[in-house]
Amino acid sequence: MSAATTRSRTPDRLCAEAVDLARAAAEEAAAPGVVGEHVGTASEGDRVVTHFFECKELGYRGWRWAVTVARASRAKIVTLDEVVLLPGPDALLAPEWVPWSERLRPGDMGPGDLLPTDAEDLRLEPGFTGEEEPPPNSAVSHDMAELVEAEDAEVTAGPPAALPTAPTRGSIAAVAEELGMRRARVLSRYGLHVAADRWEEGFGPKTPMAQAAPASCASCGFLVPIGGSLGQAFGVCANEFSPADGRVVSLAYGCGGHSEAAVMPKPPQPTPPVIDETRVDPFPLRPARDSGSVPEVPDESAAELGHS
Repeated sequence: MSAATTRSRTPDRLCAEAVDLARAAAEEAAAPGVVGEHVGTASEGDRVVTHFFECKELGYRGWRWAVTVARASRAKIVTLDEVVLLPGPDALLAPEWVPWSERLRPGDMGPGDLLPTDAEDLRLEPGFTGEEEPPPNSAVSHDMAELVEAEDAEVTAGPPAALPTAPTRGSIAAVAEELGMRRARVLSRYGLHVAADRWEEGFGPKTPMAQAAPASCASCGFLVPIGGSLGQAFGVCANEFSPADGRVVSLAYGCGGHSEAAVMPKPPQPTPPVIDETRVDPFPLRPARDSGSVPEVPDESAAELGHS
C-alpha cells in the first residue's frame, strides 16, 4: 500500500477537529432546529474531510447533513467546501424510477389516455406488403411492360411502365381493403401466444370455476365464436349470469351457467328425526273418565259401595 493511499484514508487532524465550523455551515443551510448530533466523519482525500450530522426534519428519516471541509497544503486554516443533505444507510428513499412503459398495467388506461405503440413491437407484424408494387398480371407491372415492348403492342397512349400509379381497383391496397385486411400491422405469432396465455390465465381450464363446472364452454350454447386462429381455442361468453359474461373464454373453460346443465337437483331431504319436534301432540289437562281401571258405574251404585 502506498503512502498516498494511507494518507487519503486517514482523516486530516485539523479538518476532523473542525466540527464547530461544519455545524455552523449546516445550520446556516438548513432550517432552524433540524441539525442534530454529529454522527461521524469520512476522509474524502488528502486534507479533505466530510462531517455528518443527524437530520431531524420530518420526512427525512435516516438522512444526514454532510459538510465537507478542506485545507490547503501546509496551511492551518480549514475552509468550507460544500453542504449537502445525503441519505444514510437506513434512509427512507423513494422507489427506483421505472419507465412508464414498464409501469403500465392492464386496466390503467382511462378515457382520453393515449398509448403509443412501439414501431418494433414484437406483438405486431405487417398486415400486408408491397402496397406500392402492382400485381404481376397488372397492366402496369414491369413484366407486362417488357412483354408489351417485346410484342410491339400498345395498350395505352404510352408504355405501361411509364404510368405514374397503378389503377386503384387493381392495387394491392384496394384488394386488401375489400378483403378486410387493410391494416398497417396485425398480430404476430408472438402476439397471439401472449394474448392466448393471458386469456387462459383468467378464464381457462385451470381456474376453480372451470374445475367445478358441469361441462366446458365448447358445448355451451352461450358461447359466441370468434374468427381467426384464436377462434380454435377461444370464444366470447354471452350468458349474463356467468362470471365471464362479455369476456373471451377458453373453450375448455366452464361455469355453472352452462346451457346444457342438468335441471337443478332438489335439495336433499333430512332423515326423519327420532323425536319429531315439528309435530304437536295434544295432551289433555284432565284424564278421561274411562281411562281408569275401575269401570264407570252410575252414581247410585257408587254410593252403595261407599264411593263419593
